[in-house]
Amino acid sequence: MFKAYKYRIYPTHEQQVTLAKSFGCCRWYWNYALNLCQETYRTTGKGLSRGYLQGLLPALKKEYPWLKEDVYSQCLQVVALNLSTAYRNFFEKRAKFPRFKSKHGRQSISYPQNVKFEGTYIKLPKVGLVHCRQHRSFEGTIKTVTLSQNPDGKYYASVLVENPKEPPLLSTEGKAIGIDLGLTDFAITSEGSKYNNPKHFDKHARNLKRKQQKHARKRKGSKNRNKSRVKVA
Repeated sequence: MFKAYKYRIYPTHEQQVTLAKSFGCCRWYWNYALNLCQETYRTTGKGLSRGYLQGLLPALKKEYPWLKEDVYSQCLQVVALNLSTAYRNFFEKRAKFPRFKSKHGRQSISYPQNVKFEGTYIKLPKVGLVHCRQHRSFEGTIKTVTLSQNPDGKYYASVLVENPKEPPLLSTEGKAIGIDLGLTDFAITSEGSKYNNPKHFDKHARNLKRKQQKHARKRKGSKNRNKSRVKVA
């Protein structure tokens, strides 16, 4: 059984620089591989396999030495896996067509192994020990760790864990309670209990609208527009 845990992490300035380089390398390789897949399909009508894309990495690292210096090698391998999965999801009508990635949106990289927790820190290849707010402990084997940076500048670690424990069996004994979800009330049970809808978004919608209007008036490319973008995020 697999389970995911998401933790807030607090990298130092030097670690943020290292992560920014890793984000940039993986983003560049994703865009390069996606463009190559599209051009190959236009000319031959065929796609490219994950193995073929991963086989390009040794030559690319010789041509672009920063691919070898600035990012953990297995993070690039995962990029080819994710692109292959994105194409498969598109053709099976589970997702939209893969898109090119921008440096202005959410950034992420994935580590398939060699990640471990040491107390209140998470140890990452080429990054080192990063302080982590581990509000929930877990049991099992770490399968994948995905680091992400949101547009508001906050960093998170999503940990996929394989737990050897079997899921609990469903029981047909005891009393069942029906739950009806609604808009006026968040939930109403068959026993008559009501739970109010907190409407968190509505409470802040006016403030969000005001910040979005200010953001639209900022000059594109300016520092003030970037500050405004963070506030909206």
